[in-house]
Amino acid sequence: MRASNFEFVSELDRQVTDSVEGAALMDGLAGDDRPGRSVSPALKAAGFIGTWRTDVSAGRSVLDEGAAAFMAGDARLAGRPLTLDDALSRLHPDDRDWVFERIARVRHTGGSFSAEFRIRDHNGEVRWVLNRGRIFPDATGAMQGQGAYIDTTDIHQGTASPALSALELAAPSLDPLDIAIDHCIAARNAIEQGDKPFLRLMIDMLLLELGRALARRRGA
Repeated sequence: MRASNFEFVSELDRQVTDSVEGAALMDGLAGDDRPGRSVSPALKAAGFIGTWRTDVSAGRSVLDEGAAAFMAGDARLAGRPLTLDDALSRLHPDDRDWVFERIARVRHTGGSFSAEFRIRDHNGEVRWVLNRGRIFPDATGAMQGQGAYIDTTDIHQGTASPALSALELAAPSLDPLDIAIDHCIAARNAIEQGDKPFLRLMIDMLLLELGRALARRRGA
């Protein structure tokens, strides 16, 4: 059972209160900043799965530990360049075709990406995941991508099929929540360039809440 928002905030408050070394605490809460490392345990408990980066020309994606365990089925794959099949090996077979088509399209055109789909966890149970990110040209013009996975299972209890069809998900979105998530992802990338673990924690918390709010709206 995922921790409630109240439990999540309470846990963060408890860790702050109990810590003697504030700097060490911020490192622990924000997770390990090395490539492929995961987000904090408190964020994971609240539903933040992890993050991904994509090199479009190479056709490879790199997942952090949380995303590798949840989406690829093996945390040891974190930090390694993976094919899409390997990175999304737990994707539900009924959602595979339209999700892969969406990813192929945005890798070609660039721009924002948003999809909510089902996976099967290590116990074979169905869970819901919101994948939100963006594909953009880097300084050399090569297309790169970055984004985050959020567990939205509790929002879809009793739902048997995706909340939106592939056609609906393909439509450009002017939803303020979508726009806010895009800005958060860009901010997270900028923050990761410096040694600011507490700021990354704040961005991850905001991404989590925005993603869950977006999933609730789409499932309404």
